[in-house]
Amino acid sequence: MFELVFTEEQNMLREMVKDFVNNELKPIAAQIDEQEEIPQHIISKIGELGLLGAAFPAEYGGSGFGEVGYCIIQEEIGRACLSTATFIGAHVSIGTNSIYLGGDEFIRNKYVTPLAMGEKIAAFALTEARAGSDAFDLKTRADRDGDDWIINGEKLWITNGTFADTFSVFARTSRGISAFVVEKDMPGFIPGAPEKKMGIRGSKTSSLTFDNVRVPKENMLGSEGRGFLLAMKTLDAGRLGLGAACLGACKELLEMSTRYAKERKQFGEPIANFQAVQFMLAEMTAQIYACESLVYRTAVLYDKQEMSSRQSAIVKLFCSEALDKCSDLAMQVHGGMGYSRELPIERFYRDSRINRIFEGTSEIQKLVIARDIIKRNGVY
Repeated sequence: MFELVFTEEQNMLREMVKDFVNNELKPIAAQIDEQEEIPQHIISKIGELGLLGAAFPAEYGGSGFGEVGYCIIQEEIGRACLSTATFIGAHVSIGTNSIYLGGDEFIRNKYVTPLAMGEKIAAFALTEARAGSDAFDLKTRADRDGDDWIINGEKLWITNGTFADTFSVFARTSRGISAFVVEKDMPGFIPGAPEKKMGIRGSKTSSLTFDNVRVPKENMLGSEGRGFLLAMKTLDAGRLGLGAACLGACKELLEMSTRYAKERKQFGEPIANFQAVQFMLAEMTAQIYACESLVYRTAVLYDKQEMSSRQSAIVKLFCSEALDKCSDLAMQVHGGMGYSRELPIERFYRDSRINRIFEGTSEIQKLVIARDIIKRNGVY
């Protein structure tokens, strides 16, 4: 039986992040959305607090909190600003983690350490125009030239793409898809302009162009032709952090909706007294309970190296759709005020939608789950 119990250190981590969120992040969350940018002092503070390396071992500049600790961080950040949670997720879960998972000691020491310490920012470059859900259909190429690799091609929808220092890049070689570490200052590497998006507007998303980018051979992650497996393994972990951010946002929406329902009066009494509103709050509560159980149960399995792709897909599928439900119910509880930018409900509503698309659409998660359970002959 799984029991959700946090250690004293994990509870202290939560309180530290909560203090930062309440005092520094939440007060400017609307500004981040309006100005479409996370202020540099917030990014720097996140690094100073160790939040960009909490999941990684101390020997590589991290704090050693593992996936459970990382999910705690993302849950608390998600309560305030999903743009900031997306920035952290792209840096930690997929950008840095792919280098950690695929890199040897040289690569880990050279790249993971400064990334975990918040001295540099990471991004994960997989998606292309023809390679979204069909991630295997990459057209970006890497060709051997002596002791180097020459990369040519273009990536799309890369989170942190405009300002990251270090990129895990996936390209096709003669032996299949391979992974490389690319630095922003390498000649021929060109980040595009920020995309204009409906939600998570403070998170910078851009294209990346590779025009004969020369990368030393030691910057290959793992073996040639094994990059696709690394990408999928990385995304398995990324989906847990995404689920945790969704959980935090759901909790915040429930708190705001409950307070509003107790304050707002219609027909001479608080709307919290009406069964229709009570049912909305009850449904949100049930969604949160399920999300919390899924996220932390699976994070524990990840830290024990017992998690499967099916389990991470379940977390991503359920939590992303739960946030859509909770944001819609919160909008309904708040009525016209929820639709106004005076309150953060409409921002959460806009921000929630992308979670069913990036890091694998809901439909792709269902395929992962179904194929695994068919392979197991329906045995859970």
